[in-house]
Amino acid sequence: MNTTIGKVLGIALRPARAEPMREVTEARAFEGGALEGDHGKGGKRGITLLSAVQWADVVSRMGFDLPWHARRANVLIDAPTLEHLVGKTIAIGEVRVKIHNITYPCSHIDEMEPGLLHALSGEGRGGVYGAILNDGVVRVGDEVRKIETERRRDEETE
Repeated sequence: MNTTIGKVLGIALRPARAEPMREVTEARAFEGGALEGDHGKGGKRGITLLSAVQWADVVSRMGFDLPWHARRANVLIDAPTLEHLVGKTIAIGEVRVKIHNITYPCSHIDEMEPGLLHALSGEGRGGVYGAILNDGVVRVGDEVRKIETERRRDEETE
């Protein structure tokens, strides 16, 4: 059984660590790696996801508009929150992702936008990160689903 979380509203890549993010309409994901064109490390931090609803709260706290990728996340999802997905596997279109933890922004984010670190603090507003489990393409408009694992038959009889 799969539970719908939301839809992909945006995708952004950062070609190098200090370079600005650039929005794209799709990106190839690599198992155990990152999104093609992103300088991400791969592994447990292969992709970062951000809730559009929580980003709207951050912008409200800031008192002025900022593009969502100012957070330096890869995928913006039309969902109220994402922190409940920690430890779960999700599908973004055809790409499966194991969500490992909440993303806690570092103090360097304030160098780009003073006050952003404080506005992102608490309640998972910084988003979540996870490992890419299979090759595929992530596209704007893709449905995001939590993948429910089925219990094995022998577990049901214990």
